[in-house]
Amino acid sequence: MKKYTNTGNKDTRSGFGAGLTELGQTNENVVALCADLIGSLKMGDFKKNHPNRFFQVGIAEANMIGMAAGMTIGGKIPFTGTFANFSTGRVYDQIRQSVAYSGKNVKICASHAGLTLGEDGATHQILEDIGLMKMLPGMTVINTCDYNQTKAATIAIADHDGPVYLRFGRPSVANFTPENGEFKIGKGVLLNEGNDVTIVATGHLVWEALIAAEALEAKGITAEVINIHTIKPLDEEIILKSVAKTGCVVTAEEHNILGGLGESVARTLSLNNPAPQEFVAVQDSFGESGTPAQLMEKYGLNSQSIITAVEKVITRK
Repeated sequence: MKKYTNTGNKDTRSGFGAGLTELGQTNENVVALCADLIGSLKMGDFKKNHPNRFFQVGIAEANMIGMAAGMTIGGKIPFTGTFANFSTGRVYDQIRQSVAYSGKNVKICASHAGLTLGEDGATHQILEDIGLMKMLPGMTVINTCDYNQTKAATIAIADHDGPVYLRFGRPSVANFTPENGEFKIGKGVLLNEGNDVTIVATGHLVWEALIAAEALEAKGITAEVINIHTIKPLDEEIILKSVAKTGCVVTAEEHNILGGLGESVARTLSLNNPAPQEFVAVQDSFGESGTPAQLMEKYGLNSQSIITAVEKVITRK
C-alpha cells in the first residue's frame, strides 16, 4: 500500500487560522467575526493585520450569524468563528433563516468539534452538527482531516458562492496531506487502492483508517481508503466505483452514527448499488470528560475499531 508520512502533529484549528491569514492578504472582501474565542480559533493574526475587517461580537453567537448574513449583501465574504456546538446547536434558527434559506455567502467555521474537544465534556462535544448542517438546503458541509487540508479548505471556500459549514478540531493530530495541496469541494480523495474492502473516512478518522489499512494488509486484506472531506455534496462517484470493486464498505467518523457520513453513504448505496456496510461512529450517545485519546478509545473511534468493522463486513459479502 502507499505509505503516508506524518510530518508532525498539528491541530486543525491552526490550519484554519493559517488559511484565514492568507485570505486576509489576498482577498479584501474577506471579513472575520468571532464570538469571544480569538485564541481558540487562531484568528489573532487576521485581527492584528486587518483590524477594520475583524469584528469581535462577544458571547452573542446568534447576533454574529445575523451580522454575517447582512455583510454578504454588501459583497463581503464573512467567516464566523466559534466552537462547533455554539456554531450550530446554539444558533440553528439563525443559520436556517438568515443564511441557508436566504442563500447567503456565509462561511460558518467551527472548531472543537466531536469527542476530541476532550476535558470540556459532553455539553461542548457536539456530535450532531454534521447531521444538522447537511439537512439544510444549499449548505456545503466540509470536515477536514489535518492541518494542511484545513488550511487549503479555508482558502477554497472563499471562492465558493454559497453557505459553507467548515468543521475542524482542537487536538494535535497527524499532518500527512500535501502542503499547499489543491482542495476540491465535493471531490473525495483516493488515498490507497485495495480489492477487499472500501474504508470511507472523514476528519480525524482518516489517519486512523490509513493505520488500519496497513495492519489489515499484514493480515492479507487490501483496503481501499477514501478521504471524504466534503460530506455535502457527497462524491458518490468515487464511493460507488470503489464499492463496485470491493463489494463492501466501512464508514468512519467522529460523529453520531445517526445523521453523519455513514448515513449519507448508506443512502447512496441503497439507491445505486446495495452492499454490506459497517459503521464506526458514536453509538447514539453524548460524550463525557476525558482526554481525546481516552475518549476515542472508549467510544471506538480508532484504527482497531476500523479493523474490527472490516473483518466483520467482509464476512457479509
